[in-house]
Amino acid sequence: MKITRVEAIHLRLPEVNERCDGSQETLVVKVHTDAGLVGVGEVDSSSLVARAIIEAPLSHKICRGLAECVAGEDPFEIDRLIHRMYEGSIFFGRQGAAIQAMSGIEIALWDIVGKATKRPVYQLLGGGFRKTFRAYASILFGDTPAETERIGRSLAGQGFRAVKFGWGPMGQSEESDIAHVKAARRGIGDGIELMVDAGLCWDTATAIRRAQQFEQFNLTWLEEPLHPDNVEGYGRLSARSPMRIAAGEEVCDIKEFQRLMDVGGIDVAQVDVTRVGGLSRSKRIGYDAAERHRLCVNHSYKTGVNIAASLHFVACLPNTHYFEYCVEQGALRQTLTRQRFPVVGGEIAVPEEPGLGVELDEAVVAKYRVG
Repeated sequence: MKITRVEAIHLRLPEVNERCDGSQETLVVKVHTDAGLVGVGEVDSSSLVARAIIEAPLSHKICRGLAECVAGEDPFEIDRLIHRMYEGSIFFGRQGAAIQAMSGIEIALWDIVGKATKRPVYQLLGGGFRKTFRAYASILFGDTPAETERIGRSLAGQGFRAVKFGWGPMGQSEESDIAHVKAARRGIGDGIELMVDAGLCWDTATAIRRAQQFEQFNLTWLEEPLHPDNVEGYGRLSARSPMRIAAGEEVCDIKEFQRLMDVGGIDVAQVDVTRVGGLSRSKRIGYDAAERHRLCVNHSYKTGVNIAASLHFVACLPNTHYFEYCVEQGALRQTLTRQRFPVVGGEIAVPEEPGLGVELDEAVVAKYRVG
C-alpha cells in the first residue's frame, strides 16, 4: 500500500470571534492510498498556515511541504514518516505550526493502519489500560458570575461528575476572579470536581495568591495560570500551590514538556494530539509524565476527530483517568463526525471500531469548507 495524496481541508463557521473556542474552525486532513483506504486526522493550529505547510512545494532538501514528504510512502511506516516530515521541514519547522501540521497526517496514518488491520488504534499503540474515562465538561466562563453559575448548574444536571471553566473574564480583577470561581462551585455543587483554566492571565506572584485564594473552592487543578515561557515561574507556583498545577496545551515540543515537569514542577501534563505531532509523540510525552509520577491528560477543544484520537491516546497510558470533553455547541464540534461520543454516568468510552472509529459527515464538510 502506498500514499497517493494528502488532502488538507479548511473548515470554518460563518462567524468566528475572539472567544478562545478552537472549535469555530479547523483543519481536517485526509490521507489517501492506492488501496482505497483513506485516513482522517485533524490539526489544531492556524488552519491556513498549517495547510500551507502541508501543501508547500519543494524548495530544497530540508524545506518542503509535509505532503511531499509522505507521498508514495508506505503508511504503515509511521515512525519513519514522522522523521521524514520533521527533517523535510527542519529549515522552517522544528516547533510550532510545522509540528502541529504533522499531527493531522500522523493521526490519519494511524487511522489507515487500524482500518487495514481491522484493529482500533489504541491496540496498535500498545493496548488499553482503561476503556472508559471520567469526562470533564470543558467550557468557557460566563460573562458574569451569574452566567457562570447557571452554566455550572446546567452541566451538573446533565450528569457530568467533573467540570472545567476557563478563560473569558479571568484576570480582570481579584474580585472578579474569586467571584467567578465561587459561582462555578456554587453552580455545580460540592459533589462534582471543579477545574479552573486561567488562560495565561497572571504573573507569578498573582498566580500564587490566586491558588491560595481558590483553595476554599476545592479545585482538582489550576490550569495554565502563567505564560508557557515562564517555566521558572511555574516552579515557584508549583512549590507553593495547595492544588495541582496543570499546563502544556500551548506546547508542541517533547523537551519543553520535560522542562515544564522538571523545572516548572507541574503536576498535570496536558497533551493535545493535534498539536504535538500526533499520537506517537503524545504517547512519548505521556510516558515521560508517568516516569515522573505525574498525571497526563488530553487537551481537546476541537471536533469529533480530535475526541476520537484523544481517546485512543489516553487509553494507552497508565497515568490518567480524566478526559477533557468540549461541550461547545458549534456545528463543527457537534456534527462533523457521525459519531457523537455520548457521556453516560459521567464516563466516556474508547472507540472499538477499526482505526480511529470515526466517519466524517461529508455534507457538513461541504457546508463549512473554505476554498
